[in-house]
Amino acid sequence: MDICKIHENASKCSVNTMECFMVLSTQAQKISIAMLCGLFGTLCIFENSLVLYLIFSSPRTRRKPSYLFISSLALADILASIIFVCSFVNFHVFNETDFSKETFLLQLGGVNTSFSASLSSLLLTALDRYISISRPSKYKLLMTGKRAWIALGVVWVTCTTIASLPLLGWNCCTLDSTCSELFPFVDDNYLSSWICFTMVLLGCIVYAYAHVLWRAHQHVAYMEKHQVQVGKQNTRMRMDVMLAKTLVMVLTVLVLCWSPVLVLMIYSIFARLSNRLRKVFAFCSTLCLLNSMVNPIIYALRSKELYCSLRMVFSRFRRQLKASEESPEAESTHKSSMIET
Repeated sequence: MDICKIHENASKCSVNTMECFMVLSTQAQKISIAMLCGLFGTLCIFENSLVLYLIFSSPRTRRKPSYLFISSLALADILASIIFVCSFVNFHVFNETDFSKETFLLQLGGVNTSFSASLSSLLLTALDRYISISRPSKYKLLMTGKRAWIALGVVWVTCTTIASLPLLGWNCCTLDSTCSELFPFVDDNYLSSWICFTMVLLGCIVYAYAHVLWRAHQHVAYMEKHQVQVGKQNTRMRMDVMLAKTLVMVLTVLVLCWSPVLVLMIYSIFARLSNRLRKVFAFCSTLCLLNSMVNPIIYALRSKELYCSLRMVFSRFRRQLKASEESPEAESTHKSSMIET
């Protein structure tokens, strides 16, 4: 197993060394990973596609900045699911190494871009709620559709640029530096920088939500004190509180799903990882898919507008299905099939 010790210079950066990162040793482990990725990935793509349809099928929701940020989150989760599942299963389950270093770094860059954009979209959503609750009278002036699109453009360009740095040259093969124990060809310093970037995003989100919760608590206390006054102001306050609680649930799921991965990444920078911990990291990576799968469920249950749109879609589908079953063509087809039988 000496050949599989983590390489420290560019002379060991051949494609053959990628076999050392294939840590799943038994068929049961490979089947488990394949089933988890297949289940989480399929549900994630279906649910987030449904969220995108519900948002953009309604002129009311697709113009709101908050739902533009949620649609960005759904799009990022769809891309992450497709790229992550294909590359992860292909590498760990089928043990494919018939590709170049550039191809692997391109796949890794796609996964990093998608997950970073997902996290950044949550940050934009948190800032949107922060402005909505802290400055409700100026919200429509501060958060316009044009500014929302600009913010999304900046986020996606930034995430793509950061994720592309290893492919552009910041890798241990080009720099002849220490390679990561978790990812082939990835420089330890780049991994440290990406972890710091992720932690900064998480810190900003936590700070924004802490303020949102504090203001939401004030709104609840205000509404309980002035129960007699009923109007648009109180209705909007209830919507803000509802959406704030929804996004806090999203953040909680995000932290729980990403914490094991980030902890193992940080640990790998300061200490050598055993094969057992590297296997644990492989399984913990599927929790990122779980996070992407749970987010749409929270939106459907907590967002009143999306929930109503979802009910309308299902009721329309049931009506169409019922109409097709009761049509003469369906009856004649059914009778002819019975005669043939």
